[in-house]
Amino acid sequence: MSDAQPSLKVERRTTTLRELALEKVRTAILDAHFLPGERLVERSLCEGLGVSRTVVREVLRHLEAEGLVDSIPNQGPIVAVIDAQTAAQIYEIRALLEGDAAMACAQHAGEAVVSRLAECIARIERAFDERDHQAVREWTTTFYEGMFHGGDRNVAWEIVQTLNARINRLRAMTIASEDRGRQAVAEMNLILEAIRCRDPRRARDAATAHVARVAVIAGQLLQPGREHQTSNVPRPPSEPSEPNESAGYATF
Repeated sequence: MSDAQPSLKVERRTTTLRELALEKVRTAILDAHFLPGERLVERSLCEGLGVSRTVVREVLRHLEAEGLVDSIPNQGPIVAVIDAQTAAQIYEIRALLEGDAAMACAQHAGEAVVSRLAECIARIERAFDERDHQAVREWTTTFYEGMFHGGDRNVAWEIVQTLNARINRLRAMTIASEDRGRQAVAEMNLILEAIRCRDPRRARDAATAHVARVAVIAGQLLQPGREHQTSNVPRPPSEPSEPNESAGYATF
């Protein structure tokens, strides 16, 4: 048994490095450092991330499973292009699941859940004010996670997680649109108010209306040629999260 311990430690360190690289590349795609249809060259990624080709290939396979990367024969991996029809289907699924989760949350959630949801919205509003779109995405995901779990919709949340990368890809586009911050916060406060008032039908309607509104925005942005123009928005600089910045992480 003792002989196995060093092997377990090495595996843990390798997994951590892979996860760091995965998060860097995923964020680079969501923040449009890599544009839809752009080739992802293994050698460049290795140099930029400071990791081995094996790690880069594992990252690309994972992102392909998430729907953020496509593998094209005789060309290699590219950033996946989300078309309007695919986006519409994602929003239809969101409307069904989020509407049900909001209704269930209004029926079952306690004060602690309501307070946590209110905190998430406050954080989202602050992130919009600071133009920190990565924080907007993260706190929005946390809000929905709290709403699903608050309504005991745990299996439904697992389904949402399988789409979460593509949901955040679309969210990265829509939150950059003009005045979306004010609108999104207002819409989410309507959901929260219905949950706080224990009004399941109003909570469901507010949640589905929120999805319907953002679906319209995404449909407009996904007209041919528009996604490249609207995704690449200014962002505040990020603090280094990995000591090895000299290896190239800063380029992401």
